[in-house]
Amino acid sequence: MKLLVVILNYRVTDLTIDCLRSLVPEVARVPGTKVAVCENGTGGDAEQRLRDAIATNGWDSWVELSAISPNRGFTGGNNFVINSWLQSPDCPQYFLLLNADTLVLPSAFESLVKFMDAHPRVGIAGSRLQWPDGTAQGSPFRFPGIASELDRGLRLGIVSRLLARWTAPVPKSDHPCEVDWVAGASMIIRREVIKQIGALDEGLYTYFDDVDYCLGAKRAGWQTWYVPQSKVTHLEGASTGITNKTIKRRPEYWFQARRRFFLKNHGALYTAFADAVFLLGFTLWRVRRVIQGKQDTDPLHMLADSFRNSVFLTGFELREVKNPALQEKTAQSLQ
Repeated sequence: MKLLVVILNYRVTDLTIDCLRSLVPEVARVPGTKVAVCENGTGGDAEQRLRDAIATNGWDSWVELSAISPNRGFTGGNNFVINSWLQSPDCPQYFLLLNADTLVLPSAFESLVKFMDAHPRVGIAGSRLQWPDGTAQGSPFRFPGIASELDRGLRLGIVSRLLARWTAPVPKSDHPCEVDWVAGASMIIRREVIKQIGALDEGLYTYFDDVDYCLGAKRAGWQTWYVPQSKVTHLEGASTGITNKTIKRRPEYWFQARRRFFLKNHGALYTAFADAVFLLGFTLWRVRRVIQGKQDTDPLHMLADSFRNSVFLTGFELREVKNPALQEKTAQSLQ
């Protein structure tokens, strides 16, 4: 098999069906392409609705559906599919992780596959993610670090300009370019990368998994590239409610994933510095925002939640993110 597209459905069944519909012409453009849809713990009639849509539209020849419960997050759901196909005698040459809240534009898959075929040292590549009006979203990015955490918190123009070479995101290019990491909403991975460094870190649950994976690949000698000729419309945050435009409160698992990423990849001292500079910068920003009368666009309770989840209160032990679906299931069983 040339390409396996992995799509997780969690509470966005209508969007998943729309996404599959957008893939119909794209599958034909890349011979040897299949799509694996995993119903990732939505429950109710989600699985049956997906099966009905696949059968009604005649997608059976290229779509396979599986279901797991409870929800295992982005990492666990994708790994469920990836690990099963790694054991297959028809193991795909490339795995493409694709969010359910996307619409794939013409030749998006073909552009990624041709690029990967032509560049054997590239282990991961990402599409140009865009809003429905065609404007670009954040990806690609530089790896987060102490400098980017200071800038993320402080938001002071002169400091941002001084730190520009270390902060994310990367300026958009119209041509393929090597980058630190690309968003997992449309990310193609070479089979050899997965066999060398393993699948996604399930301890991250849902966030920081893409940056963690690209960093692991880089440390193993693989390159990550941004391929803007591959265009994907992304309805960001449809299943989680977390977007760059939202002011909802960040869930606990976002902070836990950030903490795990830094401790796992950079150690205790570095993580402490990253937490400290963000908390200091963000506190100064919150004060300056009030003084200058700027609109409050931060997630609710962001400062308190960041401090509560910092290593200064949680310690330096490397822990897995608590799966909220498992916690909910455990709570229900105790009632």
